[in-house]
Amino acid sequence: KRERMELIDQMFNDVKRMRPRQVTHQIINFALIVCSALMIWKSLMIVTGSESPIVVVLSGSMEPAFYRGDLLFLTLNDNEPFRVGDIVVFKIDDRPIPIVHRVLKVHEENNSRVDMLTKGDNNLVDDRGLYAEGQLWLNRKHIIGKTKGFLPLVGMVTIIMNDYPSLKYAMIGMMGLFVLVNRE
Repeated sequence: KRERMELIDQMFNDVKRMRPRQVTHQIINFALIVCSALMIWKSLMIVTGSESPIVVVLSGSMEPAFYRGDLLFLTLNDNEPFRVGDIVVFKIDDRPIPIVHRVLKVHEENNSRVDMLTKGDNNLVDDRGLYAEGQLWLNRKHIIGKTKGFLPLVGMVTIIMNDYPSLKYAMIGMMGLFVLVNRE
């Protein structure tokens, strides 16, 4: 612990010794990193057609297909139909967290309206109990995307950051400090 404190003190001393121009340069570098990440995210949104092209599985309801912490890649193509067996990510009105479940039933009408019923692979019953009050089916407007691929357990970092917010802020602060101190 003492070594860590010495390292942090050394970083702050390095920042104090920098000229204003160097500090400004480092702040601009940090801003460019943040802007680049945002541009990559927006580009992924455009390419995939999904408002959230990457999501993390937060529960065990889809085991054994997906486990808590798996990172899913989504697409949402208006021309691609929904089929029984598709794994979709959907959002229910008045619920902030999206849900990852498999399509159990699909009803298509001539006017291109699609109604779906979903269920978690590890759940005993369908999702009607999760839907908004009085809602029996999901529509296309509820769907964020279809799962096209995944990386196992990569999303555990996100889960840990949400479970321990102080760790998240400490890591963000440390990254900002490293960017300021790095003179390259």
